Amino acid sequence: MGAGILGLAVARRIIETRPDVKVTVLEKEDRVAAHQTGHNSGVAHAGLYYAPGSLKATLCRRGALLLRDYCADRDLPYEECGKVVVARDTRELAALEEIERRATANGVPGLRRLSGAGLRDVEPHAAGVAALHSPTTAIVDFTAVARAFADDVRKGGGEIRLGFEVVRLRPAGERVRVLSRAGDLVVDRLVVCAGLQSDRVARLAGDSPAPAIIPFRGEYLRLVPSRTDLVRGLIYPVPDPRYPFLGVHFTRRVDGGVDVGPNAVLALAREGYRRRDVRPADVWETLRWPGFRRLARAHWRTGVREMYGSAVRRAFVAEARAFVPELAVEDVVPAPAGVRAQAVDADGSLVDDFRIGRRGPVTTIRNAPSPAATSSLAIAEHIVERL
Repeated sequence: MGAGILGLAVARRIIETRPDVKVTVLEKEDRVAAHQTGHNSGVAHAGLYYAPGSLKATLCRRGALLLRDYCADRDLPYEECGKVVVARDTRELAALEEIERRATANGVPGLRRLSGAGLRDVEPHAAGVAALHSPTTAIVDFTAVARAFADDVRKGGGEIRLGFEVVRLRPAGERVRVLSRAGDLVVDRLVVCAGLQSDRVARLAGDSPAPAIIPFRGEYLRLVPSRTDLVRGLIYPVPDPRYPFLGVHFTRRVDGGVDVGPNAVLALAREGYRRRDVRPADVWETLRWPGFRRLARAHWRTGVREMYGSAVRRAFVAEARAFVPELAVEDVVPAPAGVRAQAVDADGSLVDDFRIGRRGPVTTIRNAPSPAATSSLAIAEHIVERL
């Protein structure tokens, strides 16, 4: 269930390994890759940040290799433009060393520790006291990849049913009846890859209410064409270890553009890509979740700062200018936003690793934020092996 990159990858993998099985992908929208897949930054991550031994670490490394080969086979863009994680001052050196330790343990290839001068050899307009260079971090068009996955599903005999919004799940013996306003069907196995709606669909299957999805909108700016020469590849700050977000960074896109962002602002709708998108039922569900209230009490200052910085372009640019000093307010224009399906446990903790559950014939992907797109083919292997 779900025709984002993850649901399509799972369907494709089932067809690869069990061509005798009939596969149907259910999607509430009128197209594939309508939400997180179609609104992300387009970065194929190399596995720098993730705790060694975690699902994120192992599946990201495996997934990046599979994705690279898939894009080459399908003639899809995949550019290893490289990435630098920049320590802006000496206070960030310890955190940079921890990222290097994790990345080394995860087997990220080609890592180099750079001095300030070495950083400028890689990114001439960047500033910092040190950096970690990952030359194999890449950029990709994940919407194009998802469409290719959909083509593979159809060519393999699978069906993709668009406009099929699931409203109820009912046991049918050892099977599951999936009900929608567009009809219903009975399946032997159901895999829920519902992204921003994953907790709701999991509850329909009788799964635990935790974790709940709290939507965070990531807002971006974009360099005007005459200033894209400020960035050769990807320039990231050392992230705050308290959060799974990576901070405001510079991301080159496969079309040659460069995005600056994102922040992380509480969205007032699960699919609220604009500030004016407000869905009262979604807001109420967020406010009712005890984990959100605990999260808000602990981190409200950070939330206010994120909202202030995004509301005032000058403040947003000032944060990015800390590691690209030449950036000016007139160098950027607004860019499309995305929404991250952040899972939050009842105790207020942000779920960092992928979380996969099972209840009878239903498998649920309860948390699959970045690097899920990078890892999609490996996640599909992991899930299908267990079906």
